[in-house]
Amino acid sequence: MDAFQNILRKCQDIQAQSISPIASVELALEKMDVGDLGALLVMDFSHLVGIFSERDYARKILLKGKSSLTTPVYEVMTTNLISVTPEFCLTECLALMSSCHVRHLPVLDNNKVVALLGIEDVAFALIDNREFVIDELTTYITGSHDVINENPKLSHIFETLAHH
Repeated sequence: MDAFQNILRKCQDIQAQSISPIASVELALEKMDVGDLGALLVMDFSHLVGIFSERDYARKILLKGKSSLTTPVYEVMTTNLISVTPEFCLTECLALMSSCHVRHLPVLDNNKVVALLGIEDVAFALIDNREFVIDELTTYITGSHDVINENPKLSHIFETLAHH
């Protein structure tokens, strides 16, 4: 399983990461606190209508002097959303997040939300993946162990090549 699929598996608890647009900002903040989340998907039943983030709270509630107890999420959520599909790779996600100045990226599969990626999750997954590649290359270069004989698929390929 590749790094992007691993991160999708970790970020796919949509129920824990979503809130109704008519919920209060206070309820959204409580849910974010309990889940240690930086943002929530705003879902109108199963339809994604926005994202509510810490940034939305700071800029649209605190700075404007609004009440988080009485303001519904739909009044302050971000609605101009950028999303990806499961076919994207992590580097594409990070590039998109960086160029569009977003920290959270919904993943849609046939218009259904399957995950919410945070920039921190993507960055750590890329670092982990790079460390794995470096370790494998180091092992290959130094000959620390026989990668080909330890992997049945690779072993079979090399056996087939040797007979030709």
